[in-house]
Amino acid sequence: MDGTSYYIPAVAMGVALAAKTPALIRGWRDPLLRSVGVLLALAGLVFLFAAPPTIAEVNALTGVPNISAPLVYCVLSAFSASCLVLIINWRGGPPEVTRRLSRRWIAGYSVVSVALVVLFLLGEAPQERLRDLDTHYANTPFIREMIVLYLAALTVAGVAMNVMCWRWAIQVRGWLRAGLLVIAFGFMFNIPYAAAKFTAVVAQWNGGNLDYLSTDVAPVLASAGAQISAVGFCLPLACQRIGDNWITWSTYRRLGPLWRELKPVSTFADRAVRISWWSSADLQVTQRESDIHDGMLGLYPYFDSEVRCLAYDAAVAAGSEPAQAQAEADAAMVTAAVRARSADPEGRVISSAEATTGPFSSLDGPRDLVRMSNALRQSPVVAAARRQASTRSESDFHERTR
Repeated sequence: MDGTSYYIPAVAMGVALAAKTPALIRGWRDPLLRSVGVLLALAGLVFLFAAPPTIAEVNALTGVPNISAPLVYCVLSAFSASCLVLIINWRGGPPEVTRRLSRRWIAGYSVVSVALVVLFLLGEAPQERLRDLDTHYANTPFIREMIVLYLAALTVAGVAMNVMCWRWAIQVRGWLRAGLLVIAFGFMFNIPYAAAKFTAVVAQWNGGNLDYLSTDVAPVLASAGAQISAVGFCLPLACQRIGDNWITWSTYRRLGPLWRELKPVSTFADRAVRISWWSSADLQVTQRESDIHDGMLGLYPYFDSEVRCLAYDAAVAAGSEPAQAQAEADAAMVTAAVRARSADPEGRVISSAEATTGPFSSLDGPRDLVRMSNALRQSPVVAAARRQASTRSESDFHERTR
């Protein structure tokens, strides 16, 4: 693998971290958000510092041959701990238990990191090795122990992640389960990675040469496993967001018939606050609901409780459930009121209503706007009420023009 194979994932992790930065700043006290931020940062650093060009540059800047080795191993250990902590916080549970488990993993891998540095300082690795340090110094005192320690730490992290992900995946469903299975699959690559490295090192101990397993095979396994795991961490969050947006836009679309029904007698175009077409789905739905409520507020003087009662009885007789029948009755009264308002351009009914104690309303209380909107488009009861209201409006018009 050349430097590009390391830098592209590092940049991808950096972009993801930058996108998460505003949320991290706002919610830094949230352990889950903190864990996500730390994991993204460490994942990017692993790829950055493990790239051969970076290894050479760090060695040159410090003037210490192979100083990059304990640096990369420590970052790998920290990344392993961050993955475990993220899963613990993501799974949730009693806060004191979550904190205790997180601190244990952090403390354990902190000890591993300190030991890696101490072993490197005790050993001697004077000849710079950019790709094959593990096998080149496999027989060097203290450096040998450093290599075995970091490989053992990675193996433990891989096994622990698989155990936790599989146990949790059994208890959940949907995208969360899919994400956990992908994470577990990604961390399974830690095991063949460590096996390839260990095999190459043991071969050196016995006078053999299987260096290609360490220099060619293991890096590919590590890169694939890290990227698959990253997909697993992102999958539930991304799919949940896509699903939420889909539901929100579906609500916006389903409110369309009711919104369009009210549009001829409302002042949507004259509203003081306008939102852009690229605004969020939630904001678009809120605006449409606000338009509908404003439109119905202007129709209150034209609402006819008799129309609603007749429509409700007709809907129940047709087999509708009470909630559905109520929505059909409300929609029937709204569509009749729209036609009554259109037949009264001078607003005489509104003036008469203002002279009384207040506007008459048969829509007091919350209503299911989506059900009402669907009823406007699908219900035979509402269609009949619309036809009757149109006929009545035409009769009233002819009466006025005589």
